[in-house]
Amino acid sequence: MNAFFTGQIIEEARKKANMTQAELAEKIGTNKSYISRVETGKTEPKVSTFYRIASALGLNVELTPAM
Repeated sequence: MNAFFTGQIIEEARKKANMTQAELAEKIGTNKSYISRVETGKTEPKVSTFYRIASALGLNVELTPAM
């Protein structure tokens, strides 16, 4: 998955959850600037961090076989 696409998904989910970047950062134990870099595609989170973000936003992560 490319970093920009990942960031878009996270930003959209965060906004739907009515959560600020600072609130999300606090929930997963990081800082607001990291969330900003992820959302803008400047950095891609590790898988473990992606799962923490998804959990904090109430999302399920599903892996499916490539077609």
